[in-house]
Amino acid sequence: MFDPILLKTLLVVAETHSFTRAAQQLGLSQPTVSQQMSKLEKAAGRTLIVRDTREVRLTDNGDAMAGFARTILAAHAAAESYFSGSAMKGRLRFGAADDLAITQLPRILRHFRQLYPQINLELTVNQSGPLRRRLEAGHLDLIFIKQSAGDETESTRVARDSMVWVGQEKMTIEDGAPVPLIAYQGPSLSRQMAIEALEAAGRTWRITCNTRDVNGVLAAVRAGMGVAVFPQALIPADLVKVSNRFTLPELGDVDYVLMANPAAAQDSVEALKSAIVSRGVSRAA
Repeated sequence: MFDPILLKTLLVVAETHSFTRAAQQLGLSQPTVSQQMSKLEKAAGRTLIVRDTREVRLTDNGDAMAGFARTILAAHAAAESYFSGSAMKGRLRFGAADDLAITQLPRILRHFRQLYPQINLELTVNQSGPLRRRLEAGHLDLIFIKQSAGDETESTRVARDSMVWVGQEKMTIEDGAPVPLIAYQGPSLSRQMAIEALEAAGRTWRITCNTRDVNGVLAAVRAGMGVAVFPQALIPADLVKVSNRFTLPELGDVDYVLMANPAAAQDSVEALKSAIVSRGVSRAA
């Protein structure tokens, strides 16, 4: 049996990559955090954390333990809620940007529904802009979207990522030819970033595919019709970053954020936010 307190500390250490920052977040002393991690490693019989002069990181066994920790802590929370007579009920209207929805989000939502079967979860998948407008209109309770890095809107940041140029491994662009661009229909953050970067760099471009969703973008890229702008963490395994190959301009960063409707039932909103923040964003399949 692994102590939930130690498991929670492990997850905070994994998130902050620092015993000192983890201690500050947990309201503990740094030696206490170190002692707790030693106890957990002793209980597991494995090395879970590697320390060097720059940061603290999890070993492969540590990553495995972190996965178990999230499941164990979520089960503890669900059991406490159920037996305290406050099991969450009702409807939760959740929106996710389509490129974020192709990561581990389906697994997170499946697990969430198992933990909170009395919550009627309704999922809307769209581009970030329309989802934000629907949230502001009160039609959604929580959204998981991309926005320009450093945007001052009230939100919970899950991660920051670089936008990069992506293409099919064997595609080519002739010297001096316009950049063949695959893009969402406007208005779109990735479309805007691509066009502004190309024009600032003095590169000519042409739209070879206009599409409404991420599946259209991926299909066109896989067909070799051009290049697209994609978050680096979400590049599918069969596509590659081509920024350097074609000397394409830098694009900047985006934040993956959660935005909530203040009028929504906050218990269910916070439960889903916690589930997403604890898992982060992983590479697309």
